[in-house]
Amino acid sequence: MKRIVQFIDKRMTIIKLLFVFSVLIFVVRQLAKIIHQVNGDQFKTVLASQSKGALVIMLVLGFISITPMLIYDYSIVKFLPGKFAPGYVIRSGWVVNTFTNLLGFGGLLGASLRAHFYGHGATKKQILYAISKVALFLIAGLSLLCFVSLIMIFGFGIGSTFAHYWIWLLGGAIYFPAMIIFTKINNSSFFSDLSTKQEIIMTTGSFLEWSSAMGFFILIGYLMGLPINFAVVIPIFVVANVAGVVSMIPGGLGSFDIFIIIGLGFIGVARSDALVWILLYRLFYYLLPFLVGTALFTHDTGSKINAFLDELPRILIQRIAQIFLTVFMYFSGIMMLLFATVPNVVIVNRLYIRLIPYSIIFVSHLANIVVAFLLIGLASGLWGRTKRAFWPTVVVLIISILDTWFNEAFTWRMITLFAVILVMLWLSRGVLYRDRMANSWGVLLFNGSIFVVTFVIYTLIGIATNRHTPLHFDEAYLFPSEAAWLVGFIGLIIAMLVLLLMNRYLTAKQPKWLSEPFNADRVKAVIDKFGGNEDSHLAFLRDKRLYFYQEDGEDQVFFMYRQIADKLLIMGDPVGNSEKFATAIDQFMTVADKQGLKLVFYEINQDLTMQLHENGFDFIKTGEDGLVNLAEFTLSGKRHRGERALMNKFNREGYQFEILQPPFDDQLLTKLQNISDEWLDNKAEKGFSLGFFDNYYLNQAPIAVMKNADGEIVAFANLMPDGNHMTTSIDLMRSSAKAPSGIMDGILINLYDHSRQQGYTYFDLGMSPLSNVGTSRFSFTQERIVHLIYQYGYKIYRFEGLRSYKNKYVDRWEPKYIAYYRGSSLVFTVLQILMIVNRPRNIPQSGFPKLMWGILDWREE
Repeated sequence: MKRIVQFIDKRMTIIKLLFVFSVLIFVVRQLAKIIHQVNGDQFKTVLASQSKGALVIMLVLGFISITPMLIYDYSIVKFLPGKFAPGYVIRSGWVVNTFTNLLGFGGLLGASLRAHFYGHGATKKQILYAISKVALFLIAGLSLLCFVSLIMIFGFGIGSTFAHYWIWLLGGAIYFPAMIIFTKINNSSFFSDLSTKQEIIMTTGSFLEWSSAMGFFILIGYLMGLPINFAVVIPIFVVANVAGVVSMIPGGLGSFDIFIIIGLGFIGVARSDALVWILLYRLFYYLLPFLVGTALFTHDTGSKINAFLDELPRILIQRIAQIFLTVFMYFSGIMMLLFATVPNVVIVNRLYIRLIPYSIIFVSHLANIVVAFLLIGLASGLWGRTKRAFWPTVVVLIISILDTWFNEAFTWRMITLFAVILVMLWLSRGVLYRDRMANSWGVLLFNGSIFVVTFVIYTLIGIATNRHTPLHFDEAYLFPSEAAWLVGFIGLIIAMLVLLLMNRYLTAKQPKWLSEPFNADRVKAVIDKFGGNEDSHLAFLRDKRLYFYQEDGEDQVFFMYRQIADKLLIMGDPVGNSEKFATAIDQFMTVADKQGLKLVFYEINQDLTMQLHENGFDFIKTGEDGLVNLAEFTLSGKRHRGERALMNKFNREGYQFEILQPPFDDQLLTKLQNISDEWLDNKAEKGFSLGFFDNYYLNQAPIAVMKNADGEIVAFANLMPDGNHMTTSIDLMRSSAKAPSGIMDGILINLYDHSRQQGYTYFDLGMSPLSNVGTSRFSFTQERIVHLIYQYGYKIYRFEGLRSYKNKYVDRWEPKYIAYYRGSSLVFTVLQILMIVNRPRNIPQSGFPKLMWGILDWREE
């Protein structure tokens, strides 16, 4: 006998598997017979007859009926040394119980999951003991229901049809008292910490679990409208669950179903009705809660994987969700516009018919147009990762989903799509971090095109609807009446206002740093302490905004920039403490990104370009900066014999060179203004990367002048010191009509000598813009487009061929670059730079020119 017991004990796992496998074969065969006898058409009819309201009730109560199982998890943590937050226990308990319901095998899966969630800080023995104690009470509630069922059948005659199942009920009823007696008379240490109070709590939890499952099952039958006495269902439900527990098949799948179908047949329920009943029970009590549990488990596991992989999986998932949601909203908006614009055509288009179930459609013609553009406007905000777009999107999508659901034929595909949309909306929330949206040219062009094309087509169709017009459209495109068209036209006008208001909302609340006034003292303090560069003097033009980087309240670095669309165009290299450039750039990128803005660096040196490339910037060569080596410059030799002759001529004719120091009186500035106006000849001055005549600006540095023999100033140029006493340059070069040819050469040559005497090493003649860019047949396509802009754009933007003039002095050409955010359009970026660099300084205060420039510029200053 002892050998037999040992033999069985060693092979207990195999015996269990054989038992379950045998039961499974029996169940599958019985189910196959039952399903074969079911009328398929009748089954579909019963399933389709369930109302939406009843399904919603089943969905809500199905989730509620799962909650008593959480008592097991609160009981387990009482036996363990660790401390667990209530929220953690609820999430973990939901995962464990829903997994065990659907997939649990003899409690093994539940035990493994509970050990995973609650094993922190506990020994294996403590975990095993805690799980085992709770496991004893898992079917205590079912045992009590067996008592209830026996009393109903043999005491009150309720469900006497099932009296022949008494052996199943009696076997189940014996379990609870036997288990209680065993725990009380056993003196082992295993039960030492199992108090009567804990036993009552776990027994109550088990009873509530099984009772709520039974109540939910009966509720489904009631909502199906079956004409039976539902009290009679209690005994067969209990018997079926006992059979499911004995079979050890996860969820009693098959064994439970056979007993239920056969039992319900005894009380007059058709098998097709019984199958639908079981299907709905499995769906709302097992499958949907399990899917939520799977999501929670995936989130828990994903959080650990995400932490291990430095947040990359989370960022990727959120980005995919954001892209999916944005595409869906654009797609839905366009589908709604098609339906509103050419309804007679799209309803017979096969492609449209296939796509429309994956969209949102309102019954109202007017609502379709307005909501379509509302979705498009919000999609722009989502694409721009704007926080302000989230809650309006939630409201619009939920209203749209509810309207579509209640006005369209109910399909599971529709429900699945809407569920996916809401999940994507929830997932995408984490990637919406920007405080506001900036209007990019790409988004404006795309959204504007949608509106303009819709408006034009709709207007033309409306005109064609009037039979007296020369326009002829196919009848399928026309509206049934002018009144129907007019409603849509009003909708388009409202939609335009909606788009404008939505854009206003998404771009509101501009931060203070984008509109801080010019502060000369802060600029001078940074240059005086850390030195400047070849462009730092341009800050005193006051036509650019300044962004300061500080440490401990002290300015370290500043940037000069101007905004256009979603770009901040930065003039030249940062100015200030070079050791802080990397940190300053990183901070500027961060604060700009929070506002949906991208940095673009214009005319920067090679070292900064390579540094920015590591920060995610692409670059293109802007041109080349010409430097004159002052130590080597001389008029002697063949190279400058023409300039030598020119200077001898100026000396003979009595021309004099002089450096004037600021401050300058009004009389001198008036004379210089007259020379400047004469030289400009009514042409508008530029700004940003070039200086313009401004009294404040000219008073910041010396001015070089050339006087004729009568002492009259005929030409001038203002100096641009770099603050490092290394390189100097000039900005404005203006001459009057009285000045002889070559007067600018006279100023430059004298300045070379003067600057060398002042200790400067180089004289900067400025940049030759966009030269030698995109000229190779191997250049990138975008670079070749930029070359075309340079080649033909001079007619519009007046690029000057300066390189040949400067070559007679320049000793070294240094490359200059544009660095732009990776992913931005290079063509758009260059066009925006040209608009900033070549924008007339004095835009008319009113009228058409100002309006047109404002439309093209679209800045938010």
